[in-house]
Amino acid sequence: QVQLVESGGGSVQAGGSLRLSCAASGYPYSIYCMGWFRQAPGKEREGVAAIDHYTVTTYADSVKVRFTISKDSAKNTLYLQMHSLKPEDTAMYYCAATKDWCRATMRTDRYGYWGQGTQVTVAS
Repeated sequence: QVQLVESGGGSVQAGGSLRLSCAASGYPYSIYCMGWFRQAPGKEREGVAAIDHYTVTTYADSVKVRFTISKDSAKNTLYLQMHSLKPEDTAMYYCAATKDWCRATMRTDRYGYWGQGTQVTVAS
């Protein structure tokens, strides 16, 4: 089993920055892909960014240039650096992981492990 714990969420003004972290434990070495997803009230969960074992990354069009996904394998931690935040970025942000071989993907059905989420609120 893999456990994922997110942190770093909070409330910021539009234009501000936040860095989310996701600590993985419980045999994280076999993880192939990890990703960040978000879900706003009344909306479906959507992919934000993903990274695979080869550090290939992919981003949703809405966050390209503003967000950066990265990982520190030594610390078993995934990050999401967010700049130029907008009110529409307000959502619960979730970290996800899969042990199945994959290329960087934001398909929610490819991920079997999920964190509890961290709230990001951007005020206009």
